[in-house]
Amino acid sequence: MFEGLTEKLDRAFKVLKGQGSITEINVADTVKEIRRALLDADVSYKIAKQFTDDVKQKALGQNVLKAISPGQLMTKIVHDELISLMGGQKSDINLKGNPAVILLAGLQGSGKTTFSAKLANYIKSKYGRSPLLVACDVYRPAAIEQLKVLGQQIGVEVYTEENNSDPVKIARNAVNYARDKSGHQVVIIDTAGRLAIDEQMMNEIAAIKNALNPQETLFVVDAMTGQDAVNTAKAFNDVIDYDGVVLTKLDGDTRGGAALTVRAVVDKPIKFVGLGEKMDAIDVFYPERMADRILGMGDIVSLVEKAQEQFDAEEAKKLQRKIAKDEFNFDDFLKQIHQIKKMGNVKDLMGMIPGMGKMVKDLDVDDDAFKSIEAIIQSMTPEERQNPAIINGSRRKRIALGSGTEVADVNRLLKQFEETRKMMKMVTTSSPRQMLKNVKQQKKR
Repeated sequence: MFEGLTEKLDRAFKVLKGQGSITEINVADTVKEIRRALLDADVSYKIAKQFTDDVKQKALGQNVLKAISPGQLMTKIVHDELISLMGGQKSDINLKGNPAVILLAGLQGSGKTTFSAKLANYIKSKYGRSPLLVACDVYRPAAIEQLKVLGQQIGVEVYTEENNSDPVKIARNAVNYARDKSGHQVVIIDTAGRLAIDEQMMNEIAAIKNALNPQETLFVVDAMTGQDAVNTAKAFNDVIDYDGVVLTKLDGDTRGGAALTVRAVVDKPIKFVGLGEKMDAIDVFYPERMADRILGMGDIVSLVEKAQEQFDAEEAKKLQRKIAKDEFNFDDFLKQIHQIKKMGNVKDLMGMIPGMGKMVKDLDVDDDAFKSIEAIIQSMTPEERQNPAIINGSRRKRIALGSGTEVADVNRLLKQFEETRKMMKMVTTSSPRQMLKNVKQQKKR
């Protein structure tokens, strides 16, 4: 995410590396590089210039403390300005109302239907409320079928009226159904989109909004379209005055133009971002965390939150006891892999670790990163997974053949597993002093 922008900003800060103080000359050179980086990220010239003018004004005349280099100070100033540009703080979704009505708008292909299901899944798991998905795209039958399939995946009811071609009536009937009959507390309305903005679409979405007076109207847009996304956001806002923006496909956006400028153009917060196709691939938008990631500082808070969502506290205690007794086995290992995969794309997760962003940008790491490891473990017998010590030469050949790997791959996994198990036990059972002593002993071997 935003790899190109991160790299170019890092290059801009290097202009100040080794400088003893901030001067008008070295600030001007740095600011020029920052402006170029923003323009390359598909930020409009007007916003890029305003941003860098603000950075320059704050940098000049600042006294650099002995503990802070000019480069560090400039990074801090840019970091604060990025947060401000993207809205300052997160904006919560409004779920007040009985039921709370959320209206989604956007162009065709923006990921609106997929996002509506992700949002329903998020509200269901995060707030414990019962959502109702409503299919109001009467022009594209595939959209209705897609919503039904997604609703089934997440266990959420989908309201449809197959023979009704009036989206306003469908939406109104759905809200009445949720309030009077079904007991759903949140209604999420997926509306029709087209390939380009037209009068009919705008009139229709405006009519639905006027009829329902929703608690939230969200504009959904593909982040990868950059400045076009921002222009479309403005056109929709001029007509329906929505409450917030959703940026989908942000995981595929290497530039970041939409995320950086949509708030400045429409003066509406980015509320959510989509980061993949899976139903849990949705994040609340935090300007400060996004600024951290853009500047290569990682996002350890989001990483910890993702881990907490997937790891059960009671299961963690059981695992800790097994590690302490040296009973951690391949079944436990496989379970941990599955939980990590639920957290999201492995490369994105690694990028959240401070200092890892630059290291992983050229790595070819995808959702299949654990595929061969899983295949090897699943080719073991239950007895072998419980007691890896019995895996001799003939068993290794059979496991390699069954998993479509080489014996060397099996050997490597067994060695890594044994080292991991020792280290986990050391961390779990030792005091800090004893742990240091154990590590030194390991190095001598």
